[in-house]
Amino acid sequence: MRKIFLYILAIFLAKTSVAQYYLRGEVKDKEGQSVQNVKMLLQSNRIIYYSGVSGGFGISTEKLYDSITVSHEGFETQTIGIKADVYQVIIMKKLAANDNKNRQKLISVTKNLNQTSKYKWFLGDESYFSLVENTIVDAGNYPNTGFSLNVNKASYSNIRRFLNMKSSVPPDAVRIEELLNYFNLHYREPDPHEVFKIESQITNCPWNAKNNLLYLNVNARKINLDSVPPSNLVFLIDASGSMDMPNRLPLVKAAFQMFVKNLRPIDTVSIVIYGGPVQVWMQPTSGAEKEKIIQSIEELTANGDTPGEAAIRTAYRVAKSTFIKGGNNRVILATDGDFNVGETTEEALEDLIVKEKQAGLYLTCLGVGMGNFKDSKLETLAKKGNGNYAYLDDIQEAEKVLVKEVTQTFYTVADNVFLNVQFNPALVSEYRLIGFDNKRDAVADSTGELEGGEIGSGNSILAIFEYTSSINKINEFPTTDPIANVSLKYTVSPNKTPKEIRYDCNQNYGEFKTIDKEFQFGAALAMFGMKLRQSKNLGIADWNDIETIATNAANQGNYLQRDFLKLLKEAKKLYTKKRKKGYE
Repeated sequence: MRKIFLYILAIFLAKTSVAQYYLRGEVKDKEGQSVQNVKMLLQSNRIIYYSGVSGGFGISTEKLYDSITVSHEGFETQTIGIKADVYQVIIMKKLAANDNKNRQKLISVTKNLNQTSKYKWFLGDESYFSLVENTIVDAGNYPNTGFSLNVNKASYSNIRRFLNMKSSVPPDAVRIEELLNYFNLHYREPDPHEVFKIESQITNCPWNAKNNLLYLNVNARKINLDSVPPSNLVFLIDASGSMDMPNRLPLVKAAFQMFVKNLRPIDTVSIVIYGGPVQVWMQPTSGAEKEKIIQSIEELTANGDTPGEAAIRTAYRVAKSTFIKGGNNRVILATDGDFNVGETTEEALEDLIVKEKQAGLYLTCLGVGMGNFKDSKLETLAKKGNGNYAYLDDIQEAEKVLVKEVTQTFYTVADNVFLNVQFNPALVSEYRLIGFDNKRDAVADSTGELEGGEIGSGNSILAIFEYTSSINKINEFPTTDPIANVSLKYTVSPNKTPKEIRYDCNQNYGEFKTIDKEFQFGAALAMFGMKLRQSKNLGIADWNDIETIATNAANQGNYLQRDFLKLLKEAKKLYTKKRKKGYE
C-alpha cells in the first residue's frame, strides 16, 4: 500500500513540476504599426493562435524556451526563437511585390508530406489550373491534414456545359468539392447563436470493399432575411467583343435583371462596364428604382477589347465611395475571363485583389461562355477577393445562383474558414481526401500556405475521406476513441475575430445502404468526378455502378438531383462510346 502511495505521489510531483508559462507580446511592422490577425504557430504543440486587434497576444505554454512561426498576407513568414518569460515584440517584414506574386496558396495540405504533379491538360484557348489529385497518406506518419472550405460551385455547371455539347470534360475542370457544394447536401440548421454545425458519418466504401468512408458535414447558419444588412453592390460587366454571343452578354444581362427584381430600397447598385474604355455605366442607385436599373442593363452592347485590370480598379473605387459599414459590400464580376489588356497573369491579378480586399469588399465571379473561357483566372480572382465563383451555362443556372440561392451566394457568415483533421492511427492506417486538390504549381512551391475560404448563409459543405482501417474488420472498432478530431477555424466580421470549433468524429459506422440518402448521393457525385478525372483511385468501378448508387439515392422531388441523373446518362453514353472507338 505504501509503495502505491509513493508511486502516485511521484506521478503527482512530476506533473506539478511541469512549469506553466504565459507567453505575452505584440506584433508590429517596421513602421511600428500594430499588425492584427497574424497567424502564429507554436512549434512545441503545433497549435495555431492569432494576434488581436492591437497586435497583442497571450499564449499558455509548458516550455520556457520555444519557437513560433508567424505569417500574414503581404509579410514574410518567420520562425523565431522565444523565451516564454520575456515580453516579445515581433517585427513583421513586408514582402517585396515580386515575392508576394509568387507565393502559392494551397486548398489542402498534409503536414510534412511532399507531393508531385501528375499531368497537364490543354483545351484550345480555355484555361484551367493543372490539379494534383490528393494521394493516399500514411496516418501513422502523417495523421494531421487540413483543407480550405469554400462554397464555389462553378465546376458542376461547367461540366454540364461540356456534356451537353457531347464533349469530353477536361480532367482539370473537375473539382469534386464543387460538385458536392452544388447540391447543398444534408443541410442541418446550427443551434441558435452558433455559426456552424458539424456532423460526421462512417460507412463502407462502395467502390473499394477494403476501405471505409468518413463524411464530414459542415453547415453554416442561415441569416434571418428580415435582418439582412443593406447591400452595396457594383455590377462589373464585361461588355467586350468576346462577349458578343447568345450565351455570354445576353445571358449576363438576363441574369442581373432577374437579380435586380429582389433588391430592397436600402440596397445600392452601381454598374461598371468594360469593352474598349472602362465606364461607370450607372451611378449608385437605390434598389427601389428597379426599372431604371433593368433598363440600364438592357442597353448594354458588346464591343471593344478587354481592359479587365483597369475595370476591376474602377469597380473597387466605386464600391469604396458608397461603402456601407456593417453592410454587404461586394463587386460582382460577370465575364468569360478573357482579359487581354492590362495585368493578364493570375499572379498580378492576385496582388491587385488582395490589396483591395483589406477594405472589407467581397468579390463574386460569374463565368460565362466557351472556347476562350478562363476558369483559372476567375477562380483566382474569387479566391483572392474573399468571394465565391459560379459558372452560368444557361438561364436556369442564373436563376439558381442569383435568385433561389441569393443568400448563399452573397451573404457571408464567416471568412478564412478551414478544417484541420487529426486521424487516430490506432483506427486508421491510411486515408485520402477526395477533392480539394491543389494546383500543380502550389504543390511544387515549398513556401505554399493553406488559405481559408468564405462561407455564405445556409451553405452545407460536404468533405469525404476514403480510409483503410487499422484493424481487420472495417466495421469493428477496438476502442471507443474518436476516429478523428476536427478543428474548424474561421473569422467573423466586422473585426475578423478568430474563432474555433472542436469536434470528435465518433464511431457511428452504418452500412452504406442504411446511411442518409444525401450522403449516398454525395458518394455518387464523388465517383462521377473521379471517373471524369480518370482517377486510378476509383478502381474498377464503372458508369453502371455510379448510376445505380445515384438512382437509388436521388430525391426525385429535387430537380437538381433529377438533372444530375440525366447528366449521368449523357456522360455514360458519351464515355462508353469513346472507349469503344478507342478499341476499334
